[in-house]
Amino acid sequence: MSEGSRVSGRLSDGRAPDELSLVLSRTVVNAIEAAGGQAGGVYLRSLTPGLLRLAVLAGLPGPLFRPWWRMHVNRPFPVAEAFRSGQPVHLADAEEAMRRFPQLMAGLPFPFGSLYVPVVSRGKPVGVLVVLRAATPGKPVGSTDRRGLRSIAEGLGGALAALESAGTAVEWDEEPLPVQLPAGTSPPVRIGRFDWDLESGAVGADDELVAILGTGRHRFPGTIDALAARLAPEDVYGLWALARQAADSGGPVVRRMRLRGPDGRSHLLEVSGRRDKGANSGASTHLTGFLVDLGIGPVVAEAADRLPRGIFSLDRFARITYINHLAEEILGHPRSELVGRVLWEALPGFANPAYEDHYRAAMLSDAPVHFLARRTPPPWLSVSLYPGHDGVTAVLTPTEQPVYAPGSVVSPGLGLGSPADRSAALYRPVALAIALTEAVTARQVSAVVTEELLPAFGGRQLAIYLLKERHLYLEWETGFPHGFLDRFDGVDLGARIPGVETLTTGRPIFFESMQRLAAAYPGIPMETDVGARAFLPLIASGRHVGSCILGFDQPRGFSPEERTVLTALAGLIAQALERAQRYDTEAALARGLQDVLLPHGLPVVDGVDTAGRYLAGTQDMDVGGDWYDVIETDGKLALVIGDVQGHGVAAAATMGQLRSAVRAFALSRHDPQAVVSGTNRLLIDLDPGQFASCCYILMDPATGLTQAVRAGHPQPVLRRADGTAEVMDLPGGIVLGVDAQASYPVTELLLEPGAMLALYTDGMVEESGTDIDVGIERLRGIIAEYGPAPLAETADHVIGRARQAADRPDDIALLLAARWPSGAEPGDAPPGRRL
Repeated sequence: MSEGSRVSGRLSDGRAPDELSLVLSRTVVNAIEAAGGQAGGVYLRSLTPGLLRLAVLAGLPGPLFRPWWRMHVNRPFPVAEAFRSGQPVHLADAEEAMRRFPQLMAGLPFPFGSLYVPVVSRGKPVGVLVVLRAATPGKPVGSTDRRGLRSIAEGLGGALAALESAGTAVEWDEEPLPVQLPAGTSPPVRIGRFDWDLESGAVGADDELVAILGTGRHRFPGTIDALAARLAPEDVYGLWALARQAADSGGPVVRRMRLRGPDGRSHLLEVSGRRDKGANSGASTHLTGFLVDLGIGPVVAEAADRLPRGIFSLDRFARITYINHLAEEILGHPRSELVGRVLWEALPGFANPAYEDHYRAAMLSDAPVHFLARRTPPPWLSVSLYPGHDGVTAVLTPTEQPVYAPGSVVSPGLGLGSPADRSAALYRPVALAIALTEAVTARQVSAVVTEELLPAFGGRQLAIYLLKERHLYLEWETGFPHGFLDRFDGVDLGARIPGVETLTTGRPIFFESMQRLAAAYPGIPMETDVGARAFLPLIASGRHVGSCILGFDQPRGFSPEERTVLTALAGLIAQALERAQRYDTEAALARGLQDVLLPHGLPVVDGVDTAGRYLAGTQDMDVGGDWYDVIETDGKLALVIGDVQGHGVAAAATMGQLRSAVRAFALSRHDPQAVVSGTNRLLIDLDPGQFASCCYILMDPATGLTQAVRAGHPQPVLRRADGTAEVMDLPGGIVLGVDAQASYPVTELLLEPGAMLALYTDGMVEESGTDIDVGIERLRGIIAEYGPAPLAETADHVIGRARQAADRPDDIALLLAARWPSGAEPGDAPPGRRL
């Protein structure tokens, strides 16, 4: 359901909204007003385990914040932390947010404060209440606001509990419900005008300007000193400089500055200079000024239309609420086509992704935002956004094409590779943060950085070095000449090179050109004399991990915002690499443990041929708990296959214990039921809560008499001597490790000469979104289609078909056993098969 359809379906057709939506909407509005915020929302649990969804969004246009509609509870974001910990998260300003949650600020690098309070219903977390407000640098969130929001969140929890008791599911799986905030109570926007004749010195002002200044008409002296008294000292000189410039120039000049009102608030003063047309050189020069009181009330049409600037206003949902005459002319559309419509829908030129961060900045912060927008046909537009409680006022000024024209603006769709187009590129770090959570190994982390970080900042080269025993070793490189970085591989921490110094000092180092790099580090080898470099320390929670080098093929600057974001992203990369290093260590240990525990050779028994194979999964790269074994016991042959829940060292260790237990019971001549029952009780004693599946088959090679026991394991496949194959139907018990008194029935059967049994773990037959029976039937078909052959060849064929799957979420163990006529050699092809 789209956002528009939800609103019209619930509100515009006369039907009342449902009770859950009303409760959430009312709470969010109360919370925003109580904390002095300008926007907010509430996240609720969804039908997907571990996933929160934004249920209500107040004071912001929903589509502009789509990347934050969904939030997994294990993500390193304040919403997730508040939900996981049950404790509020209060971020007073961007600096605190950057320090604690760099991923949040990587996607929303704007000066704003934010508050997150968990919502608990019936003793369980069900959501998070969020309020966004103006930043308070250096001033922590006050206790009054903390207590107030906590009380509102507790009230919401109680209301949700009541809804649950009445049968309403407190979950959300739709798009967020948009909620309009009540209008502010500040005075409306006022615009005053003055005219300063530089020749005579006379200053004329209209009634609105006199009112803004707080003086009556009779008290206004008609001199420039009355205005200058309201200006900062530096702006007084700027005003006089502008006057001189206007007097000496025949063309128009424009300057903006701030004027202090009688209540201490700052107003926008825009001054333009002109020389009156006249034949003689003594034509008078005037400065004309407009004083705009940027309140948050509605724009007064008559006043706004007097301004020589295009002006339009947006509400908090980015709908156009007013547009003056000049803006109509500039944009080429009448008010009737624009008012009431969303900006980027009414004016597709403003839908360029390069502008999205400017809109977000204006909606989240209380600071003006200025940018250039391309208009077709030219000229370009200088756009200023002035945010307030109820929305944004935009000022448009036609301007010439700038010397630098961002590629993403000039040619939309060509990418964001330019240094001057940074704010538009910041959406890519969000993708980087998300992708890093999916990367497991160090090389996967490096590949993610290559795919996401380089395009975001227009880089061409990347190198990642990891710290090992006080030396930096090259882990990953791309874009550098072959072999160039080898000379830096293994360098110790005493070397004076930027890659080392950025790590030891913890300070990122930026060089806007290779000449500056050469000047700072004389004699350092360089592969080119053109380009720029960024050296970033990879430090995670105070632990040194390594360093990262970004290379650019042209000189370029690094804005403060870029430096901040790159530094934060380096922290994310460091955390991912540290996690990957721990994983690599554990994986190596688990693989080694698994290699030791899996049989390296199977017993050779007259009349029976066996073959085993193991295939690791492609997801997560973790070691599984799958195992197989063949045991000679009292003249018989025991075939064993099992699968321990989970992955990693713990699963491999449990697998080793179970394999040893099965061997011990089997070699002690226990019958199959006793072997499986004893192993079940042992697993419960060893690791309560852990479980495993198992299939144990005891065969007499001479007679073919076979006893089979199954504990929650997939059914074996039997290929008969005539080549037909079927999925067996062995009754069984529950998986091992659940019930110490569980019963495991024994099935007796006769395995005829030429028949083959296939035992396997569920990784062989499981496929996402497909019933396991489909996978088992597919395996049966593969075995039947291949027909009789040497057992090793059959095992290779079956495991080879499994290897063709690009996505294998689990490891695979395969054990084949075939009974041959007396006198046949192990591995021979059965009669009837030509090789």
